[in-house]
Amino acid sequence: MWISKKIFLFGALLLIGGSLSIVACKRVAVTNRTQLSLIPESQMIAMSSEQYAQVIKQGPLSTNQTQVAMVKRVGNTIKTAVEKYMADQGRSKELEGYNWEFNLIQNDTTVNAWCMPGGKVAFYTAILPVCQDENGVAVVMGHEVAHAIAHHGNERMSQGIIAQAGGEAVDIALSNKSAATRQLFGAAYGAGAQYGVILPFSRKHESEADKMGLVFMAMAGYDPHVAVDFWKRMSAVSGGQAPPEFMSTHPADARRVADLEAFLPEAMKYYKPK
Repeated sequence: MWISKKIFLFGALLLIGGSLSIVACKRVAVTNRTQLSLIPESQMIAMSSEQYAQVIKQGPLSTNQTQVAMVKRVGNTIKTAVEKYMADQGRSKELEGYNWEFNLIQNDTTVNAWCMPGGKVAFYTAILPVCQDENGVAVVMGHEVAHAIAHHGNERMSQGIIAQAGGEAVDIALSNKSAATRQLFGAAYGAGAQYGVILPFSRKHESEADKMGLVFMAMAGYDPHVAVDFWKRMSAVSGGQAPPEFMSTHPADARRVADLEAFLPEAMKYYKPK
């Protein structure tokens, strides 16, 4: 029985590898890193849209029109630059189904921002003092948009499928079972509508989003050098206590700042001042 199960699991993994080889092997824009991607992006976007709508309905949305306009302006500027970049790279198909939204939620205690698959972005008002101005907002926006463009959510869910390593994993991957897939989505994105919290990405994903974010803000006409000061301010926010949600898996320590500074010359190649 034990041997039969092992044989079954081996066959199941071969089935995933053979049937989904085209889907499973993708390369991330900008960094060109190979990643695992088993879930159809259309399904990721559909689930994100539903969850995002619940979060926005719960709100409350900010009524500060100046701040709201700034978040939307920066979001749309970076979105336009990213869409042009993807088109120039022949990768526009990866953005099919994206319906970008940029909303500011009134929350003065949670220093956070996030982006779901399909371009669903939320900023909390508590992060704006750390941003200080439009340039700081661009740092955060570029970083969050990068998570969506890099399909980090899909990768995290796909890793969850492989971790199950059994017949159920194959069913999820091949049969597209909505209940099981939604369970994985919940594991990837946390409480979502109930608490407005997106689970932190891995350090690898955060580091990749840092680099891609610098490139995206540079493309949009924002000087990526301001990112260094932003992350220093974000580090200071913790005051020696637990870090803000926005940086909980990747504290803005000296190494992060050093990594950003090292990548600046590459990001500046894309810089187009307004």
